[in-house]
Amino acid sequence: MAVPFRVDLSGRTAVVTGGGGILCGCMAKALAECGARVAVLDLREEQAKAVATEIQAAGGQALGVPANVLDRASLETALQSVRAAFGPCHILINGAGGNHPLGTTSREHLDPADLEGREEGFKTFYDLDPKGIEFVFGLNFLGTLLPTQVFTWDMARAGSGSVVNISSMNALRPLTKIPAYSAAKAAVSNFTQWLAVHLSKVGIRVNGIAPGFFLTDQNRGLLTQPDGAMTERGRTILSHTPMGRYGKPEDLLGVLLWLCSDSGAAFVTGTVVPVDGGFSAFSGV
Repeated sequence: MAVPFRVDLSGRTAVVTGGGGILCGCMAKALAECGARVAVLDLREEQAKAVATEIQAAGGQALGVPANVLDRASLETALQSVRAAFGPCHILINGAGGNHPLGTTSREHLDPADLEGREEGFKTFYDLDPKGIEFVFGLNFLGTLLPTQVFTWDMARAGSGSVVNISSMNALRPLTKIPAYSAAKAAVSNFTQWLAVHLSKVGIRVNGIAPGFFLTDQNRGLLTQPDGAMTERGRTILSHTPMGRYGKPEDLLGVLLWLCSDSGAAFVTGTVVPVDGGFSAFSGV
C-alpha cells in the first residue's frame, strides 16, 4: 500500500489489536510497509489472518493471532506467539474497541413525553442497562489497559518502545445517544496521559489518536442508507465537519507513523492527536 511518507521501522515488531478491522487493518499494513514485523491481533481469527495474508502477499512480515483483549490469559498466549515468531514487541497499537446498543439512548434529548409509557425497546437515559455500559467500558478501557500490561513488559525491560492508543472525537465532544462510548473513550484519552507519565522513566512513549468520523463496519448502518445515501445523523455529522467529508483510513497513517517513529517523535509523549477534518474546532455556527 502507499504510505504518506516512510519511517524506518525495520527490525521492529508491532502489535495491533483490533487489527482485523478497517482502520486498524490499514494501520497494520502501513507499519509493515515501513519495515515492521506486524502481529495482527483480533477476536475474529479469520479477519486477523486475512490482514496478515495481505501483508505477506505484498512482501511484508505478518502474523494473524486470535486474541481477546479482555482476557489476560488470551493475551499472554498471543504474546508467546508473537515472541516466537518475531521476538519482543517494540510498538503497540491499542485499536480494539466499540459500542453496544444497551449503552445507547433512542433519542438525542429527553422529552417529557418519554417519561410516560414507552414502546418496548425504546430507551431513555433512565433505561440504560448497566451491563451494556459495563461492556462498553470494558471493551474500550480495559481493552486498552490489559494489552498494555502484557505487551509493554518487554519494552520496559529494554528501555524503549511506543504505544499508540486509539481514542475518539467522542472523548472531546461527546455525541448524543452514546454516553457509554463517549465516556469510555474519554477514559482512554485520560489513561494515555497517565500512562505516558508513569512509563516515562523506562523509555516508553505513550500517545493517542482521536479519529473523527470514518465509515467502518460498526457505524455504516447508522451513517448511511442501504443505497449509500446519508442518514439524518450522517448529514448532521458532515455539517459539523468543516472539511465536509468522512475520513478515509489512509488519513490516519501520517500521525500513526510519526508517533511510532523514535526519531521523528522522540520527545512526544502524553498527547492525543485529533484527526477529524476540523470537527473539534467547529462551534457549530
